[in-house]
Amino acid sequence: MLSRAKKKMMRIEHGDDSAPADLVLTGGRVHTLDARDGLAEAIAIRNGRITRVGDNEDIAPLIGRETRVIGLRGRSVLPGINDSHLHGVWLGTMWPHLLMDQLTAPPAEMTAEAGHGHGHGGPGPRLERSADRRAAILRTGELLASLGVTSYTEPGLGPGEDGGPTGCFGSEALRDYADLAAEGRLTARVTALMLFGELDGASSLEGFTRGLREFAPPADVPRWFRVAGVKIFADGIPPMRNAWTDEPYVDGTYGGLLVEGATAERREADLVAMIEAAHAAGHQIGVHATGSRTTRRVAEAFRDAGARDGRDARHYIIHGDLLHPATLAEMAAAGIGLNTQAGIAVATEEMVAAALGRDALRHAWPVRDALTAGVPLCLSSDAPVLSPDWRKGVAAAVTRAGLDGTVRGPEQRIALAQALRAYTATPAWQDRAEAWKGTLEPGKAADLCALDADLFDVEAAALPEVPVALTVVDGRIVHEL
Repeated sequence: MLSRAKKKMMRIEHGDDSAPADLVLTGGRVHTLDARDGLAEAIAIRNGRITRVGDNEDIAPLIGRETRVIGLRGRSVLPGINDSHLHGVWLGTMWPHLLMDQLTAPPAEMTAEAGHGHGHGGPGPRLERSADRRAAILRTGELLASLGVTSYTEPGLGPGEDGGPTGCFGSEALRDYADLAAEGRLTARVTALMLFGELDGASSLEGFTRGLREFAPPADVPRWFRVAGVKIFADGIPPMRNAWTDEPYVDGTYGGLLVEGATAERREADLVAMIEAAHAAGHQIGVHATGSRTTRRVAEAFRDAGARDGRDARHYIIHGDLLHPATLAEMAAAGIGLNTQAGIAVATEEMVAAALGRDALRHAWPVRDALTAGVPLCLSSDAPVLSPDWRKGVAAAVTRAGLDGTVRGPEQRIALAQALRAYTATPAWQDRAEAWKGTLEPGKAADLCALDADLFDVEAAALPEVPVALTVVDGRIVHEL
């Protein structure tokens, strides 16, 4: 829970814009999640940006004849949620079916697709036409608007999947996104990573570097769609014993990398070479890395690549199921982010213990340790692996409790305010957009959501039951109860 000391309203400084607002929200609990962790009563919006945040009296002069005024009646307002790892095309095809439901099913019910990687793949029709992909993207947009999500990252679309089984991850999907953004049809801002290997599967140094040289992604649509860099699949996941680990699995094996190569040493060298090539090309890099040896080696490669030119690359490890303290220290020192899913931690802990032994859980999903070390932490859904409902992700991070109420890794529970920042301000940092989104401050994009309750009065475990009453993107209401 947030400290009850914050119940006292703070007077928030406002910008110089004194013109009448288009939209005013008043009488609420406005959690700015800025550096001061401010709490206000009201917020004013004009021309797609926040013009003033403060108490009701601060905002009153901005109410004109054409201003829409919404009384919040004590409800909480947050910055728009940024789901920094969500497969939008695939979610629009799969919803409401979730792949984690398959992964955690009894063995007799588990599909082969669910056991692959972090569960990407699974049943469903193959999207052959642009119209079908666009429909899936728009369906995802409607769903996310109802949940208060105003930005998300598509983590892996590109030529590596142009012949893939789903049609959801190929390079044409990038162009569909760019077209929808240019047409003004997106209701959430989208950042994308390119993919030059198979989803959850093999990639080669030759194919990766060829993709870097030859593939031309669509142009950015400012503030609505941007191709930020590349994604690399380094290994699988511990429950399937295909994550590369320092500690042995119960069968005496150590897993391995997904990168093609005749030997473990060749695969490791080629993974490092991929990271170096993408960094040299100026890309941000997100690496799917789950085993303790993989996360360590990726962190070292990120560190070494950044040391060569000093660029603020903001590379990050995706999932990071097993992270030893030395790896977290390396990540913090080099400014390497962690993008992980608390729901996966609580759902699969027993599977990890069965594969690696319970001692391995000391280093499993150490989100609190990551924050203590100074690692930039993003929480995300990986939907449709998990539900795109961020309220469930926050509850899992704060309580570490599963659906059965069992707490998994209680020492890694984090505070509500930390979890909220991991869904707002820190993803804006990951997007290189912290100057204009991620917190509720004058001059920033008017992306926000309102919950139908005061966060001070809601236990974290009950947060998923609190309705999202309002979602605003770029000053436009895209969801309202």
